Amino acid sequence: MDQLISIRPLLAVLVSLCVIPVLISASNRPNVRETWTFLAGAVKFVLVISMLPAVLQGQEIVYTLVEIAPGAALSFRVDGLGMLFALVASFLWLPTSLYSIGYMRGLKEHGQTRYFSFFALALSATIGVAFSANLLTLYLFYEVLSLATYPLVTHHQDREARISGRKYLIFILGTSIGLVLPAMLFCYHLTGTLEFSTLGIFEGQLSKPALIVLLLMFVFGFAKAGIMPFHSWLPAAMVAPTPVSALLHAVAVVKVGVFSIVRVLTGVFGLDLLAANDLGPIIAGLASVTIVVGSLIALSQDELKRRLAFSTISQLSYIVLGVALLTPEGVLGGVIHIAMHAFGKITLFFCAGAIFVASGRKYVSQMDGLGKRMPLTFAAFFVGALGVIGLPPSGGFFSKWFLVLGSIDSGQIFFLFVLLLSSFLNGFYFLPIVYRAFFAESRQGEQALSGIREAPLCCLVPLLITAALSVALFFYPDMFVNLIRTGLQIP
Repeated sequence: MDQLISIRPLLAVLVSLCVIPVLISASNRPNVRETWTFLAGAVKFVLVISMLPAVLQGQEIVYTLVEIAPGAALSFRVDGLGMLFALVASFLWLPTSLYSIGYMRGLKEHGQTRYFSFFALALSATIGVAFSANLLTLYLFYEVLSLATYPLVTHHQDREARISGRKYLIFILGTSIGLVLPAMLFCYHLTGTLEFSTLGIFEGQLSKPALIVLLLMFVFGFAKAGIMPFHSWLPAAMVAPTPVSALLHAVAVVKVGVFSIVRVLTGVFGLDLLAANDLGPIIAGLASVTIVVGSLIALSQDELKRRLAFSTISQLSYIVLGVALLTPEGVLGGVIHIAMHAFGKITLFFCAGAIFVASGRKYVSQMDGLGKRMPLTFAAFFVGALGVIGLPPSGGFFSKWFLVLGSIDSGQIFFLFVLLLSSFLNGFYFLPIVYRAFFAESRQGEQALSGIREAPLCCLVPLLITAALSVALFFYPDMFVNLIRTGLQIP
């Protein structure tokens, strides 16, 4: 594959990092601070999209910052897979920033400068992961993201936030340092390289038992992916403000987790090695347990954000399952679910936050009749729910369709059953919310709803944009499909 040397991947990483001093200096001028946030977001997105034509033409854009050791450099490579993730993350930073203004100002939250500063740092780390050329670079930015999001999770600085923050760090840092780091060092000791390659890096140097142990260390070590039993940090992190939850569940943290696992499966082990040693069903089995159990737990949650959190735990494993099926359709469905789930789930979190800002309600049992007062918000919630369930006209239908085809082509009908069962459960925990909002009568009577109306425009506009784009991806998925086929060299 042709390679083009360019500094643009590094600039795309640094732009939101460089704006942090400006945000801090403008702490007493919120309009200036947030203008700079949007400017940095726009520049980042333009830098990312400027590399898109070359990647679609089959080129890779590379840049090495420094070589730490032979075969282990701090370097960047923009291929189809990284471009897909970077496009989603850099674009969704813009509506999330707008939404943050409406949410944080609407609730008169403290520490808004700190919030926007660490938000920018988190996006720098996310793009760093997306454009990593090797396992070392990915690991470093993965850890930076963990540290950058800790102040966001503990934003309220009360006892509950501190307890949740400690749990967050213990799970996220503990697993990456205890499992991923030694696994990475072993890979380098064995092969002398950490560079990603679609052919893998081992070349038959490991026995099957050793491969299994190493594979499990990576899968569980990247605990941001939420694979059970290393998942409980995620619902605990719901103590954070809703824009942070949206960042965690749709754009940055959890997607970095599954993206890292996909990179390891496809770029460290290689799909051929996984197939030759029959390792796919092991990972697919772990993902299937998480998919079903996460969906069942979501059914029992009355707090809306916790229901969305367990839904995310379940949905993330669709991505891992798709790649573990080791068929072209399965891999395509799994990887494109990174984008499809992002737009659907961020819409749902935006809606949850808008409902709280407008009405102060955060429990499903309190949603009766709210759809009549907030019709646009709940219409967008319905669209987001369709995306997560996998029903048309939403992009989620496209990814789940290919996951179903992949499970059939693999000849593993059990995983087809898992996909269909979980989609049914998705509908069972989302659609009643929409029904209650539009068709159920409020238990307190109409008088209790009289003062409720749509959230401020800064909250409303972003959720309408992401809902519309979730529908648009149903009709126009071709760009993402081409990026995946190019990046992973699948037919």
